[in-house]
Amino acid sequence: MRQENIFPEDILSHQEKPSLSGKWFGKWALITGASAGIGVAFAEELASGRTKLVLTARRKDRLEELARRLTATYKVSAEVFPADLADPSAPEKIFAFTKEKGIEIDLLINNAGFGQYGEFTSVEKQRSLHMVQVNCHAVVHLTRLYLPEMVARRRGDVLILASTASFQAVPYISTYAATKAFDLLFAEGLAEEMKPYGIRVCALCPGSTESEFHAVSEQEKFQRRVETAEKVAHTGLKALAAGKSYVISGLGNYLGAHGERLVPRRFVTRMAGKMFKPWNK
Repeated sequence: MRQENIFPEDILSHQEKPSLSGKWFGKWALITGASAGIGVAFAEELASGRTKLVLTARRKDRLEELARRLTATYKVSAEVFPADLADPSAPEKIFAFTKEKGIEIDLLINNAGFGQYGEFTSVEKQRSLHMVQVNCHAVVHLTRLYLPEMVARRRGDVLILASTASFQAVPYISTYAATKAFDLLFAEGLAEEMKPYGIRVCALCPGSTESEFHAVSEQEKFQRRVETAEKVAHTGLKALAAGKSYVISGLGNYLGAHGERLVPRRFVTRMAGKMFKPWNK
């Protein structure tokens, strides 16, 4: 049952939480979407535990700045590979880069993703298609590239960024919510498949988080109960290390996601539609 795979992170502040230092000590982690928000928070926490990093995102300047800072602060190796996961060939290029460098990825964090607010027919077509490419296709592609080597080694971890939107249809961000539902179910299924090989797979489901996500998706007005990127990243890494197949970050988000099960799905969708409906409609 899903309830066995969740624990709410709601009482301790990030500073009070036990450190994850050493969980991936000396191993290589690949983080997509590493140039901002939760991606930076993942990199920071892992570097503090002496995890070596491969950082990828679109913005080369930000990646290089982050790599320099982490290398100087934590004395860890940090490689940078700029890539846009909206390009279907990007996962193969990332994989080729790590192979050429002789890097074994023990922790794959599929963090990259974006949304777009608005009525489906008003959202630019290519924007919606790129959203599916980045949020779903690239996640499957990268995981399929790195997982066989983890299976052969009988060790490895995969963390996939889902969302509290994974649990329901959300009008006016319909495509985004659907992509995150895909990510959640994909992670849960893989978690069970990979258990015999000693590989952990977990979906992290945050709600509103301090990041650039809302600005990019034009949803700033819906930010509430915002958690820090550091707290969300820590919650995900902790759940992955504990062998959870998914985790919802934050007590309020946890109660909201599971409270929806007590009422008809159509009612939940209708209420979400009223909440997200553009003010000019």
